[in-house]
Formats: sequence, C-alpha cells, structure tokens
Amino acid sequence: MTNTTGSANLCGLNRKDFQTIVNGKKTDLYILKNRKGYEVAITNYGGAIVAIMVPDKDGNIANVIQGHDNIQDVINSPEPFLSTLIGRYGNRICRGQFTLNKKDYQLAVNNGPNALHGGPTGYHARVWDARQMGPRSLALNYVSAYGEEGFTGECRITVEFTFTDDNELVIEYLATTNKKTIINLTHHGFFSLAGIANPTPAINNLVCEINADYYLPIDDTSIPTGEIRFVKGTPFDFRTPKEIGKDIDADDEQIKNGAGYDHCFVLNKKEEGELSYAAKITEPVSGRTMEVYTTEPGVQVYSDNWADGYAGQHGATFPRRSAICFECQHFPDTPNHPYFPSVILTPDKHYKQKTIYKFGVEK
Repeated sequence: MTNTTGSANLCGLNRKDFQTIVNGKKTDLYILKNRKGYEVAITNYGGAIVAIMVPDKDGNIANVIQGHDNIQDVINSPEPFLSTLIGRYGNRICRGQFTLNKKDYQLAVNNGPNALHGGPTGYHARVWDARQMGPRSLALNYVSAYGEEGFTGECRITVEFTFTDDNELVIEYLATTNKKTIINLTHHGFFSLAGIANPTPAINNLVCEINADYYLPIDDTSIPTGEIRFVKGTPFDFRTPKEIGKDIDADDEQIKNGAGYDHCFVLNKKEEGELSYAAKITEPVSGRTMEVYTTEPGVQVYSDNWADGYAGQHGATFPRRSAICFECQHFPDTPNHPYFPSVILTPDKHYKQKTIYKFGVEK
C-alpha cells in the first residue's frame, strides 16, 4: 500500500481503492502526515475521515475512527454519515419545516418524521473539490446550489483539515451565501479510541468529561423540547469525569428517548464564538485520550446507539455503541426555537467555526 509519495502508509489504505467518478467528479484519498509520522486519511467524497493513526501508551499505533477501506463502501455504508462532513444543517429539524423571511420551507424527511443532517443527499454524499496544501493540510470546497435539498441560497463552503505535530486534527469551516439562509455545519466522526477491530470494543469504559452545565432534552422523535435543563442529578452530568456506561441505560425518560446518549450539550462559554474546551475522553486500557475544543455553542454527543455490527475497514466490525461522536455545532431545530443561538447566514456575513480533536496518551 502506498501513498502519493511512494512511502508506506500507517493506515494501509490504497489510494486507487478510493478513485472513481461520481456525478462527473473524481474521488480520491488524501493522507495528512505530521512530523511525528502519524496520519489522518480523508476522502473528498463527503469529507469522510477514514483513518486517524495515533499511538497508545506503549507506542502501538491504531486507527481510532470508524471508516471504510474503499470508495464503494464509503458511498454505500450502512451508516451514511460515518465520519463525514454534515450540512447544510447538522442534526434535526422538526418535520423538516421552518420559516425564513415569512416564507415556509419543506426539507426532505429522512429520520422518522424529521429532517436529519441536511437530507439524504446532503454534504456527506457530495464530491468536494480537494486541494492538498503540503503534508499536513487539506482544503475541501463545495458550492451548495440554491434549492439543494430544499434550502434557500447558494452557499460556497470551504473546510480545511490540518493535522498538527501535536496530534491535533483541526477542522476550520468558512461559508458565504448569496441569499439569506440557515446553516449549521459539523463533522460526524465516529471515534473508537481503543482502535477499530473485529469486533470494535464497546465505549462503556471510556471516561468522559463534558464542559456543560446544561443540555437540551428531546421528545420521542429526538427533537428538542425547547427546555434548557441543568445536568445536575441527571445521567447527563459529565462535569466531572465518569464512565460513559455508568448511566447509558439509566431508567430515565431522556435516555430512553435517545436510546442512550444522543443529545446536545450547551457548552460553557465566557463569550460567544470563543475557542474553548468542550470535552475529553480517556480509554483506560490503551491510555489514549481525545480532547475537543470548539467555537460552537453546543456539542451533540452520540453514543452510536443504532449500529448493528456492520463491516468496516480491513475486516473491522462496528457493533452497537462501539464509537462515540462529538458533533460540534449550533443547536438542533434552531429555526423553530427563536431563543436558541441563531443559525441564519446573510450575504453580508461569513460563517466561521473551528473545532479541534486533540489526541494524546496518559500512562
């Protein structure tokens, strides 16, 4: 297996296996390598991250994100949002309906009665224009047409991935529009810090901390009720580190509504848009850690409640709750909750956000 430079990849992925034509556009594989020699592998189909190769406490290197090893499996994945970019609107919109400028909009309904993650042909299912800018950085560009998936306004979007020498995966987003629209971008990484395997281990023993005093309760279709609830005394209190599995099956209405964790946490912020600490997970066996930093007001924490053991990369399988997602974003269903932080973008403004996933080890 070789990459563009001809040297062997840690991830064992073959660029040719990711090359095809989709709707007239070429797909490919891009490998970011930092000075320590660790890797992140990304395809421009949906911006899917297919490998993050980082060490454990003993120096053993494994892939800590769920993905596939060829483009057809990425396109046809049982989990269409597996470690992909998400847009134009991350998370759910109630019944796929919202009103903007006194005009009603109807989006595709693809998650029970609701719209999810920009619809079935959202940004996760698009071929982005890619430009690798040196060994550690990749820029993806996409023009989201007016009316695409029912959204108003043409959006021009750039997402830049950088893998630093401190094993930080930095994702920076920039978007503009020619007409007033709504936008809520994120990346839906399915992280498995133990390393993907057959089967990939459950996340129950991950120790998790989330920098949030409040979370958003949901109804039985996973739409926010509108309440902003204090985490104290609930299964959603991760202000001090605890195992994910401790309360994941608690006798709690909110846990039942999400089939586990699938909720937006309201991040503690000193000021709007500041880049600040959001969360940390520690995998006790390997010693691997991941810290999350973001400019976004919320993070959707999803405990992979619906996977069924489907096949992934190099013979790995992905059972239920074998990954955890930290989708940094604005709140779900914001267009229907006027007091949530606004997701409206106008032609005179730039949409910007930055999220960092920093990988480390604790011995």
